[in-house]
Amino acid sequence: MLTLRAYAKLNLVLEVLGRREDGYHEVASIMQAIGLYDVLTLEAAGETRFSCSAPELQTGGNLVLKAVRALREATGEKAGARITLEKKIPRDAGLGGGSSDAAAALKGLNRLWGLGLAADKLAEIAAGIGSDVPFFIYGGTCLAQGRGEKITPLPDIKSSWFVLLQPGIAVPVNKTAALYSMLEPAHYSGGGWAIGVAERLKNGETEAGILYNTFDSIAAEAYNGLQRYHDALEKAGAAEIHLAGSGPLLFSMFGSKQAALAVQLKLSQINMDSILAPGVTRDEARY
Repeated sequence: MLTLRAYAKLNLVLEVLGRREDGYHEVASIMQAIGLYDVLTLEAAGETRFSCSAPELQTGGNLVLKAVRALREATGEKAGARITLEKKIPRDAGLGGGSSDAAAALKGLNRLWGLGLAADKLAEIAAGIGSDVPFFIYGGTCLAQGRGEKITPLPDIKSSWFVLLQPGIAVPVNKTAALYSMLEPAHYSGGGWAIGVAERLKNGETEAGILYNTFDSIAAEAYNGLQRYHDALEKAGAAEIHLAGSGPLLFSMFGSKQAALAVQLKLSQINMDSILAPGVTRDEARY
C-alpha cells in the first residue's frame, strides 16, 4: 500500500501572454506547492477501482482515473490498483487540487507497478492530462511556461507562509475558461515579470513584491461579492492580496508563521475562517 500527499499550489506569479492558435493561452508563472493536501492511497489489485470521500467526484471523468488511463496507454501496463482519494483541498478555488491528485496517481502507480519512469517522462504524460499536472510531478517552486506544461524547477523559497481565504460566493460554471474569455489584449504581458522573479529566486532573493496575477484586474468583475473578502484581508493586515490561480480563493504571503497567524487571528475575530499553510519544498513533495 502507498499513501501520498497531493499538495495544493499557488501561482505566486501568473502572466497571460496571449491566446495560442490551439485555443490555449500562453502563460508564464511561478508556481509554489503549499502544505494543504489531499491524500491518495493506492494498493495493488487485479482491476482498477476508485473511491473518493466526495461522492460527486467518484466518476469516470475524475483526473485520477484519467491519469491511470494515460499511464497505461504510455507504457502498455495492464495491472490494476485500488485507489482511494480523501479530499481536503477546497474545490473550484484555484488551488489545483484535481491536477495534484492526477500527478500523485502517476507517481504512485509508477512505484506500485514498478515502471521506473523518470520525472521528465511522467511530466510528459502529465501534460496530456492537464496544463497544471506537470508542475505537481516536481513540486516545490517552479517556473511554468507554454500553456503551463513546460516546467523549470527553481530553488525553494525559504520561510514562506500563506493565509488562504475562501470567499463564500457563487462561482461561474467553467470558471477558468470564463475568466480567460474576459481577458482583452491590454491584459496580456510579455512574461518578463515571471522570468525576473525566477532569476531573483535563483539568487536567493525572496523579499516582498514578487507576486502578480493577470486575473486580479478582472477579479471583482468575475466574482460578485469578492471585494468584501479582499477588504477583510487587507484590514487584517495583509500587505499583498492575490487570487489563487483563477480564483476565487484569495491569498497573502508572509515571511514568518507568526506574521501569518496574526492576520488569521484578526480574520477569525470577524467570523471569517481562513487556512494557514506553509510553502512546501521540492524534497517534501519529491518524485
